[in-house]
Order: sequence, then structure tokens, then C-alpha cells
Amino acid sequence: MRPILSSYTASITELKKSPSQLLQQAGNHPIAILNHNVPSAYLVPSSVYEEMMDIIDDYYLAKEAERRINDDVKPIKVDVDDLLA
Repeated sequence: MRPILSSYTASITELKKSPSQLLQQAGNHPIAILNHNVPSAYLVPSSVYEEMMDIIDDYYLAKEAERRINDDVKPIKVDVDDLLA
């Protein structure tokens, strides 16, 4: 059995009838789309999807920064004023 990671659920049949109505009813929350009572997909409003993508981008950026900090390459001292010139 798989967990349902949403407070709202709908069947594929309901999704076919009116996806916009489902989004309106759920507000700004994701909807688990169920096929035979098992989650087969999640329907998320565009604002939620954009926020998720920002979080993922930030995560990968932080991982890359961490990798570069720990790569044993000697740092170069730079004056901020030199960068603005």
C-alpha cells in the first residue's frame, strides 16, 4: 500500500470531468489522483509547482556550493570593489 501525500483526492473519472473544478475545490493544495484507490498522479496548481521547482533549484545550488567549498581548491581573495569596476 502506498501513502497518499495529499489532503485532497479525486478519481481519474472526476479528473476527466472537470480538472479546473477540482483545482478550485482544493484551493492551493495538491490533489492525489487515484486509480482503483491507489495514487497514480498528483495534480498541483501552477503556483505550487513553481514553488516546488524553486525549492529543488535552491537545493541543487546549495549542494553545488557545498561541493565547491569542500573541493580542497585554495580560495582566491577578491575585493568586492574590483568586481564592480
